[in-house]
Amino acid sequence: MTTTDLAPTREQHPPSPDADDTGEQSVAGLLRPYRWSFTAVVILQVIGAVAGLAPLLAVVELGRALLASGPIDHDRVWFVVIAGAAGLLVRLLFTAASSGIGHLLDGQVQLALRRHLAERLGRVPIGWFSRRRTGELTKVVGQDVSAVHPFIAHSPGELVAAFVVPLLSLVYLFTVDWRLTLITLIPVVLALAHVPLMMTPARLREERRFDAAMGRIADSVVEFVQGISVVKAFGGSGRAHRRFRTATDDFVDVYHRFVRGLSVIAAGMQLVLSPPFVLLVVLIGGTVLITTGGLPPADLLPFLLLGLGLTAPVAALIAHSFDDLQAARRAVGRIRDVLEVAPLPEPARPIAPQGHRVELRSVRFGYEDDREVLRGIDLVLEPGTVTAIVGPSGGGKSTLVRLLPRFFDPAHGSITLGGVDLRRLSSHDLYRTVSFVFQDVRLLRASVADNIMLAVPHADLDEVVRAARTANIHDRILELPHGYDTVIGQEAGLSGGEAQRIALARALLADTPVLVLDEATAFADPQTEQAVRQALRALEGDRTILVIAHRLETVADADTVVMLDNGSIVEQGRPADLLAANGRFAAFWRSREYR
Repeated sequence: MTTTDLAPTREQHPPSPDADDTGEQSVAGLLRPYRWSFTAVVILQVIGAVAGLAPLLAVVELGRALLASGPIDHDRVWFVVIAGAAGLLVRLLFTAASSGIGHLLDGQVQLALRRHLAERLGRVPIGWFSRRRTGELTKVVGQDVSAVHPFIAHSPGELVAAFVVPLLSLVYLFTVDWRLTLITLIPVVLALAHVPLMMTPARLREERRFDAAMGRIADSVVEFVQGISVVKAFGGSGRAHRRFRTATDDFVDVYHRFVRGLSVIAAGMQLVLSPPFVLLVVLIGGTVLITTGGLPPADLLPFLLLGLGLTAPVAALIAHSFDDLQAARRAVGRIRDVLEVAPLPEPARPIAPQGHRVELRSVRFGYEDDREVLRGIDLVLEPGTVTAIVGPSGGGKSTLVRLLPRFFDPAHGSITLGGVDLRRLSSHDLYRTVSFVFQDVRLLRASVADNIMLAVPHADLDEVVRAARTANIHDRILELPHGYDTVIGQEAGLSGGEAQRIALARALLADTPVLVLDEATAFADPQTEQAVRQALRALEGDRTILVIAHRLETVADADTVVMLDNGSIVEQGRPADLLAANGRFAAFWRSREYR
């Protein structure tokens, strides 16, 4: 079987040992280890809720004892008072314990969710990030995980109170008078009749639009802050602010529609569950029963007290917890979507590459099924050579170089490294063999040394300095407040060219036999570019280098030039030979020669 035969189509991927771990990475799977803590929270809350009825029942029984004809039973009165006080103490202790455990549990769950999100994001194909907005992912890891707080820390207790307290109250009230009990339930029934109105398809669509609008605001803020220096330098602050204002205006419109549809429903629910309405219903029903002789006047007292206790938990649940639960449900859905992203497929039995010759065979790739970006690419990168990819914008250059570090897998064809299909290599072997530097460099909020040592965390300072010298960034680092210990983004900022040279030093320190460069000196000044190109020439040796080239000096240094246009290789060969052929590459050269 050839390596071409191993190439999967878009629907068929090689089996992965991680294929079954998606379920374990689900939110339910992550919460499973905490099930006993959840159980403890609920049990403690149940005991506290039941004990919380004791003071109310004590008042009821005390009133009935004092209003009864004949002498007062002092022993019973004191027993009722002591039982009510004990119930209040038990309620305070157990609800406090339940709340404390719930909040500790919430901290543990949020930490676990963020850790698993970070782990999952560290294992998904890198190309997946290029199709996601930074603000959206920031919202998932930050706001959405925080939105789970009510679901973990508060909702178990509130749900218990909303069901256990009314249920026990109903049992007691039915023993007093079943007719007035049914009358007391009228506000609850009216309130629950509003719930389906909050779950209609139209309401759910408004919720999704609300969340999407929030995501657009977060994304526009991140992009504006990250690009503020460029925006101000080129006088584009009006356009940048306009995009943010558009996002906020859109959010305001969506929010108004969201609230407008909800306000009438919420107002109706609050009205029927409000204490005045509940008391009015109980008093009207009780008055009718008392005047007709069907109810002793003393028996009205438990309905006046427990009637409010019957509706108050439901009112609190609907007024606050329902919205929190809905928000938590949507947040959990977005968290689940990230956790269920398939990780980069790993081979069950990885094969180590033999050498670092790179070969692309009939490679086809598209970000969408109906639009190919690369069309039948055949290319060989020999060890010890520099291959430059040139061509017009949108021709597929960046996509091609991103296939080597396996940001994406080709839809058809194969890419081999040392005779082994990339999909048969372990991630460890792949990234130990291939390093890359792209134009869009992101540095960590860490020291300069830590940023350079990212791929080789145990490197010593001499090795770091040597890589920095080769990348022509050593002198600039020494000018920073704390040299190599300076924290980037906190103690000092770097220009685009300086950041690229830090990334280049990182790749050089990794010392991989295959180096992929997406015009890694695009932001450098001419002197720095010349020094870096000379360093790369000195490092070539047996190294395989693939570079996207926009500058003629880079093209002239290459052993092979590949002219890429509209996803296909239109010319390929030595720079001098292609110039002599006076074809597409020669026209490309002349178009840039006088820039």
